[in-house]
Amino acid sequence: MKMTWTIPLAGALLAVATPVAAQTVWTDWSAFSAGAPGSASGTLNAVGVSYAGQVLGNSVVNGSAAGLWAPSTSFIGGTVTTSPSTVGDMITLNGTSTALNVLTFSAPVTNPVFAIWSLGQPGLQASFTFDAAPTLQVGGPNANYGGQSVSVLGNTVSGFEGNGVVQFNGSFTSISWTNTPEHYYGFTVGTAGTTPPIPEPSTWALLAGGIAALGLARRRRSAAS
Repeated sequence: MKMTWTIPLAGALLAVATPVAAQTVWTDWSAFSAGAPGSASGTLNAVGVSYAGQVLGNSVVNGSAAGLWAPSTSFIGGTVTTSPSTVGDMITLNGTSTALNVLTFSAPVTNPVFAIWSLGQPGLQASFTFDAAPTLQVGGPNANYGGQSVSVLGNTVSGFEGNGVVQFNGSFTSISWTNTPEHYYGFTVGTAGTTPPIPEPSTWALLAGGIAALGLARRRRSAAS
């Protein structure tokens, strides 16, 4: 009797692969031009990002704002796995311009996250009103001025010295908003990166065993012929 062996190696390998949650990637801002309106540009997970709107001259594109995005507990939580401090950039504004602020992506971005730093101050609320309704992921004080979490009501994110991250659910090629006046606050934008599953060490043992089993099956078929 002939014996036919089927070794589902591909399925077996997938079964033992360990899924890895995609890490949050933040925009690496490479240039800005201060003004009202001003502009800024950068890349986000290989997608081009351009910004047109108010930009203050103390915006940061060289990574030296890492200390401002602290403590990490105020910017890591919910769907957000890394702090904007991993890049350390920030676009700053003060809301005195009534022009629309617009972020544009060169390709659709899924579920973008928007980090906000020092929005408002004690006794003076400031806010962003977006063209879509976000959901709050995490918030808390910042290392410079203290404060608390931002809050979300419909399309508006507000703060009395508010800090945190909100997420827009869906696929976006742009995000726009208006904001209210206050001395100085900042933002950046991010998204989840793509991370493939990492095979466990047992994967290689399974692969070796599968190859050996295939060799045995061939010998048995040859002997039965």
